[in-house]
Amino acid sequence: MKTEILAPAGGAGSARCALLAGADAIYLGLSEFSARASAENFSVQELAETARFAHLLGAKVYVCLNTLVKDSETAGFFALAERAWNAGADGILLQDIFLGKALKEAHPEMVLHLSTQAGCNNIYGANLAKQYGFSRVVLARETPLEEIKKISEIIETEVFVQGALCSCFSGQCYFSSFAGNNSGNRGRCKQPCRKQYSIDRKGYEGFAYALSTSDLCTGERVKELVAAGVTSLKIEGRMRREEYTAAAVQYYRALLWGENAEGALSRLKRAYNRGDYTAGLAFGQKADFLSRRVQGHIGERVGTLSIDKGKYFCRSSFAAKSGDGFKILRKGEEVGGAVFAGSGAGGFYLSSNAKLFAGDEVRVTTDTAAYAYPEKKRRVEIKIEIRAGELPLAVSGELRYTGEVPAQAAKSAPLTEEEIRACFEKTDSLPLLPVVTVKTENAFYPKSALNAFRREFYARLVNYLAPVRTPLQEAEFSACVSVEEGALRAVMVGDNAKPQDADIVIYKPKDYGKITVPAFGKEKFLYLPPLFTGADEDLIAGALHAFDGIYAEGSYGIELAKKYNKTLFAGAGCNLTNAFAVNGITAAGAKYFVLSHELSSREQDELSAMGAFALSGGVKVMELCYCPFERTCKECDKREFYTLTDSDGRKFPLRRVRHSEGCRFEVYNCAPLAAEKGKANGILDCTAEKALAGVPPTRGHAMRSML
Repeated sequence: MKTEILAPAGGAGSARCALLAGADAIYLGLSEFSARASAENFSVQELAETARFAHLLGAKVYVCLNTLVKDSETAGFFALAERAWNAGADGILLQDIFLGKALKEAHPEMVLHLSTQAGCNNIYGANLAKQYGFSRVVLARETPLEEIKKISEIIETEVFVQGALCSCFSGQCYFSSFAGNNSGNRGRCKQPCRKQYSIDRKGYEGFAYALSTSDLCTGERVKELVAAGVTSLKIEGRMRREEYTAAAVQYYRALLWGENAEGALSRLKRAYNRGDYTAGLAFGQKADFLSRRVQGHIGERVGTLSIDKGKYFCRSSFAAKSGDGFKILRKGEEVGGAVFAGSGAGGFYLSSNAKLFAGDEVRVTTDTAAYAYPEKKRRVEIKIEIRAGELPLAVSGELRYTGEVPAQAAKSAPLTEEEIRACFEKTDSLPLLPVVTVKTENAFYPKSALNAFRREFYARLVNYLAPVRTPLQEAEFSACVSVEEGALRAVMVGDNAKPQDADIVIYKPKDYGKITVPAFGKEKFLYLPPLFTGADEDLIAGALHAFDGIYAEGSYGIELAKKYNKTLFAGAGCNLTNAFAVNGITAAGAKYFVLSHELSSREQDELSAMGAFALSGGVKVMELCYCPFERTCKECDKREFYTLTDSDGRKFPLRRVRHSEGCRFEVYNCAPLAAEKGKANGILDCTAEKALAGVPPTRGHAMRSML
């Protein structure tokens, strides 16, 4: 199977740019349910037009309906999914696996892809997605290469190879939501991870971009992903400029085709480059993973600064010109911007409002030179026959079109093959490359009639190459929850927890290699994180016999619980926000489940079926599957808790957890979540209790649901 290059399309312009640059497929969002709500996005009519253009090129269009969907929105969601499919979408991306299951049951012909927001990263999640009718999973960016190989043997995989990296495990970030009611799970992330923080550990006390990741660029290692069986190589960037999209597509096409990719990489860096790139967590965390000192686009290095008669001069081979923009770095930190101020011998002059010094690094961030690339066209073979006394015939593939007016016998100069070929090589604005063969015998055909014959043929060829989708029959979707008042109490505890009055205990170890079983609670569950690899399973398998069940922060827990014959407690990370999800998780075997803490109390009450729980206490707002201390293990003090402090003085507990491959970290909200008197059972997270001692609680989304 050919490996697909999948490009982002924030709007119609970037869609066309990506397709003409050679993308095999694009992905885009509509005005609703898109995880990039701030992108230009598409109307259904614009989707139809874009899909027609893509299909003419032999490319595909995937539509992102990948936000969390509240119960009051499910009717609109299903209707939009049907309209998107009817408009020509080749696949629909969803975050909610249970809504996907309902869609597939109603419309078996619909192709579904499970969004990275669903957090699939192991064989259990992959098997569940396949059972529920998904054709492909977009893997979590944290998925290790060895897991990618295993999953690719089960189902089609789509893997990010370029663009911005989320600091938090996708679908598990509530930082923006709790900080300002702008939910990343609803496509409205305000990116608090890109702000400056200090951490109370030696060497990290100063403010820096402590959680800001470098941009992903797998580069040559993309070949390892292809060897692992990955179907689609995904470029992130629906919010970025068209030249970035074109440059990224060009770069990965060159890598896959074994061409010299140096020029394409240079254009890509100039279009957008945060942190000089990282290969990402699929290949293990390296020193370049975080961009602690510089935030935003830093472009490509083109030289160093000198002072020439009081003017700033950059000696460089880069052909700078009016309109170009530059960023100046000093010892790795940004000190200001600059613009082109004239050419000089062996370089160019710069103008800047900042105080610059000799030796400062000059990087170009806006290159006004045209991003030239050969526009992709689809090769079509066309056979034309025009003979005297016969109707003209045009054939392409299985398409045969016969004209209505026969050709006449030529009295003097008959039509030549060259004349007919030249006529049919005119495609107007169609992205086609016709290869025309002609047969003609002593025929005369008026030029106007020949042009009309060509236009009619191409109209039919467009419908042949990009047929209009047969509309789905509208289906009826309904789900309701039988609400029951809950009276159970669950607590989530770490190591050395004191006995508490609780029906259920969920144990979160600080080291999964040293699991101890709490001595209290009628039922005991082992907490399992959203990133759960085969190595993690090996680490905990021997301890599972001592627990009644597992508390899993992802739908993968459904299949894992079945394997080990354990009771399933579906965690908050399952993001249950509607009746389809609640009914789906219970039908799949969950005895208990946590409702999304981004819902209001009223919305939680409406979904409080038997076994429903509402969270209070410590709120984990980020799951970091990397070390924010850049794996400086020799100097590490190995504390369980640190404090992450923002520029406003808010303090967020930062918890270390030891897993199979090393340490991961959890960020907790700066205030505990108050318990609401609702219908659901209560679950109190005491993991960060000491770190939040004395801090007044917040009601979170109790009165105002997520946006």
